[in-house]
Amino acid sequence: MKILITGAAGQLGQDLQKLFEKEKIEYIATDFAKGYKKLDITNLKDVRELVKQTKPDVIINCAAYNAVDKAEKEWKLAYNINGLAVRNLAIAASEVKAFLVHYSTDYVFDGQKGSPYTIYDSPNPLSKYGESKYLGEKLLSQFFDGYALIRTSWVFGTGNINFAKKVIEWSRKKDELRLVTDEISAPTYTVDLAKVTLEVVKEHAKGLYHVSNEGICSRYEYAKYIIEKIGWKGILKEAKQEDFNLPAERPKFSKLDNFGLKETLDIEMPHWKNAVDRFLKELFGE
Repeated sequence: MKILITGAAGQLGQDLQKLFEKEKIEYIATDFAKGYKKLDITNLKDVRELVKQTKPDVIINCAAYNAVDKAEKEWKLAYNINGLAVRNLAIAASEVKAFLVHYSTDYVFDGQKGSPYTIYDSPNPLSKYGESKYLGEKLLSQFFDGYALIRTSWVFGTGNINFAKKVIEWSRKKDELRLVTDEISAPTYTVDLAKVTLEVVKEHAKGLYHVSNEGICSRYEYAKYIIEKIGWKGILKEAKQEDFNLPAERPKFSKLDNFGLKETLDIEMPHWKNAVDRFLKELFGE
């Protein structure tokens, strides 16, 4: 089995590479970052050429535009990377009959349901970022049927900047932090997400999945758990989304229900606190 990874320099891409090396799986890592094979997924010609040249059995798309607030102005860039580029990959995958894995987000939902979102629920994004990811979902299903679509939430890992690493960085510089209590979901550790991805690939398990670590928390509760673990002595205060006046609206309750994951692949995700514990151990080497 040969796997082509796009966006391989990101946190999930890095953990997929570690896992594939451990499992002795052949892969081609592409990204714009130094040391990687260059691939512009927004260019259909480039995508087609590389896919035809390498003939992968599987394509895993980790590339994404994730600047939620910037996307309000840079919506064409977000739509291009998160939407049109997915169509390019779907077209190329269909031509070589490769299995395509793509990731989406809890931000495709509006957060009004009041209970965890299942794979049955209909998206209704609030932001341009959410719209761009939903566009990718729609184009994927329109142009190809040999795919697995994995929606996830609040992704964190050691390989890149994310909320967990930002909290640690803020705690080193400040004696007081304010985090929102009205944005609720669940963190997802890239190590766990990579393992699920590999099982989806091995089983050639097409379709839609929700994959996040178990449990539910607010950004405040998430940060509180992290800073208590690292022994920060400052003051953590509660805040609301409206206090920060951010450009992009975020869903207030976007926890994903993993229904279908155990039923299809017999996988149960660890609790987010367990995931954070392992992340901190990996990050600090303790």
